[in-house]
Amino acid sequence: MNLFFVLAQAAEKQQQVVPIDVFWQQIVKLGWFEALIAVSFGAVYLIYGWRIFKVLAVVSFGMVGLFIGMHLGQKMGSQLWGGVFGLLLLAILSIPLMHWAVSLLGAVAGGVITGCIWYAIGLPQQYIWAGIIIGVVSGGMISFIVFKIAVMLFTSLGGAILIITGLLALARLYEKHQTAEAGFVYSLVHEYKWFMPAILIFTTFVGIVIQHKLVKGSSDWKL
Repeated sequence: MNLFFVLAQAAEKQQQVVPIDVFWQQIVKLGWFEALIAVSFGAVYLIYGWRIFKVLAVVSFGMVGLFIGMHLGQKMGSQLWGGVFGLLLLAILSIPLMHWAVSLLGAVAGGVITGCIWYAIGLPQQYIWAGIIIGVVSGGMISFIVFKIAVMLFTSLGGAILIITGLLALARLYEKHQTAEAGFVYSLVHEYKWFMPAILIFTTFVGIVIQHKLVKGSSDWKL
Protein backbone atom coordinates (compact mmCIF):
# COMPACT_ATOMS: atom_id res chain seq x y z
CA MET A 1 0.00 0.00 0.00
CA ASN A 2 1.21 3.47 -0.82
CA LEU A 3 3.00 5.02 2.16
CA PHE A 4 1.54 8.47 1.57
CA PHE A 5 -1.97 7.01 1.39
CA VAL A 6 -1.45 5.35 4.79
CA LEU A 7 -0.11 8.58 6.28
CA ALA A 8 -3.01 10.54 4.84
CA GLN A 9 -5.49 8.16 6.45
CA ALA A 10 -3.67 8.38 9.75
CA ALA A 11 -3.66 12.17 9.57
CA GLU A 12 -7.44 12.18 9.68
CA LYS A 13 -7.32 10.51 13.10
CA GLN A 14 -4.22 12.21 14.43
CA GLN A 15 -3.89 13.45 17.97
CA GLN A 16 -2.40 16.75 19.06
CA VAL A 17 1.26 15.98 19.76
CA VAL A 18 2.98 19.24 18.87
CA PRO A 19 2.74 21.50 21.97
CA ILE A 20 1.37 24.46 20.04
CA ASP A 21 -0.76 25.51 23.04
CA VAL A 22 2.38 25.78 25.17
CA PHE A 23 3.96 28.03 22.55
CA TRP A 24 0.82 30.16 22.43
CA GLN A 25 0.90 30.57 26.21
CA GLN A 26 4.41 31.96 25.95
CA ILE A 27 3.17 34.50 23.43
CA VAL A 28 0.24 35.48 25.64
CA LYS A 29 2.49 36.03 28.67
CA LEU A 30 4.68 38.60 26.92
CA GLY A 31 3.95 42.28 27.34
CA TRP A 32 5.14 45.08 25.07
CA PHE A 33 8.49 45.44 26.84
CA GLU A 34 9.22 41.72 27.08
CA ALA A 35 8.27 41.20 23.42
CA LEU A 36 10.63 43.99 22.30
CA ILE A 37 13.43 42.48 24.38
CA ALA A 38 12.78 39.07 22.79
CA VAL A 39 12.99 40.55 19.29
CA SER A 40 16.15 42.50 20.15
CA PHE A 41 17.97 39.56 21.71
CA GLY A 42 16.73 37.32 18.92
CA ALA A 43 18.24 39.65 16.31
CA VAL A 44 21.61 39.55 18.08
CA TYR A 45 21.32 35.78 18.42
CA LEU A 46 20.39 35.43 14.74
CA ILE A 47 23.04 37.71 13.26
CA TYR A 48 25.96 37.58 15.69
CA GLY A 49 25.46 34.16 17.27
CA TRP A 50 28.71 33.01 15.67
CA ARG A 51 30.55 35.56 17.82
CA ILE A 52 29.10 34.35 21.12
CA PHE A 53 28.31 30.73 20.30
CA LYS A 54 30.40 29.39 23.20
CA VAL A 55 28.40 31.37 25.74
CA LEU A 56 25.14 30.37 24.07
CA ALA A 57 26.15 26.70 24.11
CA VAL A 58 26.99 26.84 27.83
CA VAL A 59 23.70 28.59 28.59
CA SER A 60 21.73 26.10 26.48
CA PHE A 61 23.24 23.09 28.20
CA GLY A 62 22.85 24.79 31.56
CA MET A 63 19.12 25.16 30.92
CA VAL A 64 18.86 21.52 29.89
CA GLY A 65 20.66 20.53 33.07
CA LEU A 66 18.34 22.76 35.09
CA PHE A 67 15.17 21.07 33.80
CA ILE A 68 16.62 17.57 34.13
CA GLY A 69 17.90 18.34 37.63
CA MET A 70 14.58 19.79 38.72
CA HIS A 71 12.76 16.71 37.46
CA LEU A 72 15.12 14.32 39.23
CA GLY A 73 15.31 16.52 42.31
CA GLN A 74 11.55 16.50 42.64
CA LYS A 75 11.63 12.72 42.94
CA MET A 76 14.51 12.85 45.41
CA GLY A 77 12.95 15.49 47.65
CA SER A 78 14.77 18.69 46.63
CA GLN A 79 13.71 20.23 43.33
CA LEU A 80 15.73 23.41 43.95
CA TRP A 81 19.06 21.74 44.65
CA GLY A 82 18.47 19.20 41.91
CA GLY A 83 18.01 22.02 39.42
CA VAL A 84 21.08 23.90 40.66
CA PHE A 85 23.24 20.78 40.52
CA GLY A 86 22.00 19.85 37.04
CA LEU A 87 22.57 23.37 35.73
CA LEU A 88 26.13 23.59 37.04
CA LEU A 89 27.02 20.06 35.95
CA LEU A 90 26.01 20.35 32.29
CA ALA A 91 27.18 23.96 31.99
CA ILE A 92 30.65 23.07 33.29
CA LEU A 93 30.88 19.89 31.21
CA SER A 94 29.98 21.77 28.02
CA ILE A 95 33.09 23.99 28.30
CA PRO A 96 35.79 21.33 27.74
CA LEU A 97 33.44 19.43 25.41
CA MET A 98 32.47 22.51 23.41
CA HIS A 99 32.86 20.90 19.98
CA TRP A 100 30.58 18.03 20.97
CA ALA A 101 28.12 20.36 22.69
CA VAL A 102 27.75 22.61 19.65
CA SER A 103 27.47 19.63 17.32
CA LEU A 104 24.69 18.19 19.48
CA LEU A 105 22.88 21.53 19.40
CA GLY A 106 23.22 21.52 15.62
CA ALA A 107 21.72 18.03 15.52
CA VAL A 108 18.81 19.14 17.69
CA ALA A 109 18.27 22.15 15.42
CA GLY A 110 18.13 19.81 12.42
CA GLY A 111 15.49 17.74 14.21
CA VAL A 112 13.42 20.83 14.94
CA ILE A 113 13.50 21.88 11.29
CA THR A 114 12.45 18.49 9.93
CA GLY A 115 9.79 18.26 12.64
CA CYS A 116 8.47 21.62 11.46
CA ILE A 117 8.32 20.38 7.88
CA TRP A 118 6.44 17.26 9.02
CA TYR A 119 3.93 19.40 10.93
CA ALA A 120 3.54 21.93 8.11
CA ILE A 121 2.58 19.41 5.41
CA GLY A 122 -0.02 17.82 7.68
CA LEU A 123 1.52 14.40 8.28
CA PRO A 124 0.19 12.57 11.37
CA GLN A 125 1.57 14.13 14.51
CA GLN A 126 1.88 10.84 16.36
CA TYR A 127 4.64 9.89 13.92
CA ILE A 128 6.41 13.23 14.00
CA TRP A 129 9.31 11.66 15.87
CA ALA A 130 10.22 9.86 12.66
CA GLY A 131 10.75 13.19 10.95
CA ILE A 132 12.61 14.59 13.95
CA ILE A 133 14.97 11.61 14.08
CA ILE A 134 15.80 12.07 10.39
CA GLY A 135 16.68 15.70 11.08
CA VAL A 136 18.73 14.87 14.17
CA VAL A 137 20.77 12.27 12.29
CA SER A 138 21.26 14.50 9.24
CA GLY A 139 21.98 17.62 11.28
CA GLY A 140 24.35 15.67 13.53
CA MET A 141 26.33 14.26 10.64
CA ILE A 142 26.67 17.66 8.99
CA SER A 143 27.50 19.36 12.31
CA PHE A 144 30.27 16.89 13.16
CA ILE A 145 31.76 17.19 9.67
CA VAL A 146 31.50 20.99 9.26
CA PHE A 147 31.57 22.64 12.69
CA LYS A 148 30.71 26.10 11.39
CA ILE A 149 27.40 24.80 10.05
CA ALA A 150 26.47 23.60 13.54
CA VAL A 151 27.23 27.05 14.96
CA MET A 152 25.21 28.88 12.34
CA LEU A 153 22.35 26.38 12.45
CA PHE A 154 21.63 26.37 16.18
CA THR A 155 22.23 30.10 16.68
CA SER A 156 20.06 31.05 13.71
CA LEU A 157 17.27 28.78 14.89
CA GLY A 158 17.46 30.12 18.44
CA GLY A 159 17.35 33.69 17.20
CA ALA A 160 14.47 32.92 14.87
CA ILE A 161 12.42 31.45 17.72
CA LEU A 162 12.93 34.55 19.87
CA ILE A 163 12.16 36.96 17.03
CA ILE A 164 9.00 35.13 15.94
CA THR A 165 7.74 34.81 19.51
CA GLY A 166 8.30 38.50 20.14
CA LEU A 167 6.74 39.63 16.86
CA LEU A 168 3.66 37.46 17.34
CA ALA A 169 3.29 38.80 20.87
CA LEU A 170 3.49 42.38 19.56
CA ALA A 171 0.98 41.59 16.80
CA ARG A 172 -1.38 40.03 19.37
CA LEU A 173 -1.10 43.05 21.68
CA TYR A 174 -1.72 45.46 18.80
CA GLU A 175 -4.72 43.48 17.55
CA LYS A 176 -6.12 43.25 21.06
CA HIS A 177 -5.67 47.00 21.51
CA GLN A 178 -7.51 47.71 18.27
CA THR A 179 -10.35 45.18 18.48
CA ALA A 180 -10.20 43.86 22.08
CA GLU A 181 -9.55 40.41 20.56
CA ALA A 182 -6.62 38.53 19.04
CA GLY A 183 -8.48 36.17 16.76
CA PHE A 184 -6.31 36.57 13.67
CA VAL A 185 -3.00 35.99 15.44
CA TYR A 186 -4.55 33.05 17.27
CA SER A 187 -5.71 31.53 13.99
CA LEU A 188 -2.25 31.96 12.46
CA VAL A 189 -0.74 29.89 15.25
CA HIS A 190 -3.46 27.25 15.66
CA GLU A 191 -5.33 26.91 12.37
CA TYR A 192 -2.76 27.61 9.66
CA LYS A 193 -0.33 24.79 10.40
CA TRP A 194 2.03 25.82 7.64
CA PHE A 195 2.51 29.34 8.97
CA MET A 196 4.70 28.75 12.04
CA PRO A 197 7.03 26.18 10.40
CA ALA A 198 7.35 28.27 7.24
CA ILE A 199 8.25 31.50 9.02
CA LEU A 200 10.60 29.69 11.40
CA ILE A 201 12.49 27.92 8.63
CA PHE A 202 12.62 31.08 6.49
CA THR A 203 13.98 33.20 9.35
CA THR A 204 16.51 30.52 10.24
CA PHE A 205 17.67 30.40 6.61
CA VAL A 206 18.06 34.18 6.54
CA GLY A 207 20.18 33.99 9.69
CA ILE A 208 22.40 31.28 8.20
CA VAL A 209 22.98 33.32 5.05
CA ILE A 210 23.84 36.46 7.02
CA GLN A 211 26.14 34.63 9.41
CA HIS A 212 27.87 32.84 6.55
CA LYS A 213 28.72 36.15 4.92
CA LEU A 214 29.93 37.64 8.20
CA VAL A 215 32.04 34.58 9.07
CA LYS A 216 33.67 34.62 5.64
CA GLY A 217 34.53 38.28 6.07
CA SER A 218 36.00 37.82 9.55
CA SER A 219 39.64 36.74 9.71
CA ASP A 220 39.81 36.56 13.52
CA TRP A 221 36.93 34.13 14.12
CA LYS A 222 38.09 31.01 15.93
CA LEU A 223 36.24 27.80 16.67
